[in-house]
Order: sequence, then C-alpha cells, then structure tokens
Amino acid sequence: MKILVINDDGIESAGLWAAVRALRRVGEVFVVAPRREQSGVGASLTLHSPVKVTPWTPEAEFQESGDGLHPVTAYSATGTPGDCCILALETLTSGVDLVVSGINSGSNCGWDVMVSGTVGGAVQGYNRGRNTIAVSVGSVTAPRYEVAGRLLEGLARRLSQREGEPMFLNLNVPNVAPELVKGIKATRLGGLSYRESVRLEGTDGEEKNYRIARNRPGNQTQSEDSDITALKNNYVSITPLKLGMGDDSGVPEVEALLNGLMD
Repeated sequence: MKILVINDDGIESAGLWAAVRALRRVGEVFVVAPRREQSGVGASLTLHSPVKVTPWTPEAEFQESGDGLHPVTAYSATGTPGDCCILALETLTSGVDLVVSGINSGSNCGWDVMVSGTVGGAVQGYNRGRNTIAVSVGSVTAPRYEVAGRLLEGLARRLSQREGEPMFLNLNVPNVAPELVKGIKATRLGGLSYRESVRLEGTDGEEKNYRIARNRPGNQTQSEDSDITALKNNYVSITPLKLGMGDDSGVPEVEALLNGLMD
C-alpha cells in the first residue's frame, strides 16, 4: 500500500510526522507538505505563479525501514495543501492508494470544513478517485496525537481491504488522554462552530491593518448526531463527506425567480 500524506500546518508540523509514524506501519509513505503554515486556505490553488518543490530530509527515525516499517519519502512545496496533493498525484509519484491530510492541530468540524486547508487539500485526493482521510485533533495548544495516530493506522488497514467507490472521511479526535476518550461515532456535519472576530492592529496613513481570527464560539444549537457534539463530549467523530454544494430542492424557487427575467 502507498499512502500520500499532506497537511496545512507545514512540513515541520509535529502532527504531520505523527501521521507518518503511524502510517508507515501500514505501507510506503510519500509526504508533500507546504513549506509554511497554510491554515484557513481551504481548497485554494496556486495558479498564477510557479510552485517550488524541494526534497526534505526527515528526522533519523523516518530514514530507516524494515522490521515492519515502510520507507518514507518527503518533499516541501511553496504552495497550498491542494497544490501539494495535486503535485504528488499528478507528477511526483504514482500508485497512491490512500490520501491522508493532517494530523491538524485544531478541530475541523461543521462549517469549518469550508475554510479548512486540511479538508481542502484532501479534496484533491478524493477528486482523483482515492480513499481520503482528513484528520484533526481538537486543540491548537498542546495537541495530543496518540489516539489519532492509532485510528489512522486502523482505518488505513481497513480501507486497503475495501472495494467500491472511494470514501472521504473527516476524522476529529478530542484532545484528551486516551483513557478519557469515550468512544467513536459516525456523525453528520454540524453547523457553525466558530465565528470570526476582527481587530484593528495599527494604521499607516490611510491604510489600516486588521487581523481576522476565528475565536468566537458559534451560537447555533448542534444536533446530537453532529461532529461538533461528539467532539464536545469527548467522542471521536468520523464524518463521511462528499463534493458539491448544489441544492436541488431550491431549483423550483430559482425558476420562479427567473420567470420573465429575459423578456
């Protein structure tokens, strides 16, 4: 089995290498990750300038194989997570069976998937017919990767034996000690988990510098079967995702809106 690992936290992220550490027990691992952090870039691509790709030398523990540990090859890129996934699958390697994006520091639940670089990069793998997992832990401070790594290994083994259409899974793991994790649930995407705040950081003549942060809790009531509720209650959440934002139910209303518009 060959596994592509990307992320949005950058090539030096501890979460990325925690994923590699777990997955190299399952198959050969090929890493392409951004040279700098790309959190919040969603599914964006670099289309108007070249993306520079450079071989990356992993730490010593990842340079040896054998005894059940498969080889690791790594590259850094100046682009986005989506760029990294496309470059890997289209040019840098072949024979990838599974795409893993993460392990991200900070959850990606509910509407967060719309702006998440972790999920946005993973989209390119699923769009190319690969089983794909986006994986995050529920804290940006002192993140714990043990449970996420163990689940990645298990999911990779099961997906390697699965036939049929590819799956796109969004895995969110509570940031608690393993013994405090209550279980694992298949969930639905929740609503708005965080809202943005805007802070003025300074001015330079007529130019004003603002900082946008996603640090205000969302005020929506979440359903019991949502990913947000599961994570809040210390359950691991696994949510199946699909591409597309079309709303078929809204077509009749749009048709009424358009009636006579071109007359």
